[in-house]
Amino acid sequence: MQDFGLWDVIVSTFWFMLLLAWIWLIISILSDIFRDHELSGWGKAWWTLLLIFLPWLGALIYLIARGGSMHERSAQAAQANEERMRAYVQEAAGTKSIADQLRELEELRDGGVITGAEYEQARVKVLS
Repeated sequence: MQDFGLWDVIVSTFWFMLLLAWIWLIISILSDIFRDHELSGWGKAWWTLLLIFLPWLGALIYLIARGGSMHERSAQAAQANEERMRAYVQEAAGTKSIADQLRELEELRDGGVITGAEYEQARVKVLS
């Protein structure tokens, strides 16, 4: 039996990491294809088929043709996720935005529930 030396471990690790990078790239490209709202259904189908039947060439062409806008779509998706998370946290915590709090204070002042001085105190507290 042939022994498996340190160099063989390093080479095997290199190829394994290369395989993981390739899988990550294909998943990133496929998620970008289906995230893009401007790309038609037929365009998504053609890109997907190209990646399935000619993966190396398809990935290279996709990165050249649409790679620059991949970051923009990814950033937009991250921002949308952050906004949804922020809205969920505010809803779960029962907190309101500053604009909503100021609007309620104005309604209370206009309805005569609080005085002008109380409104100013509460407004300063909300804005601080």
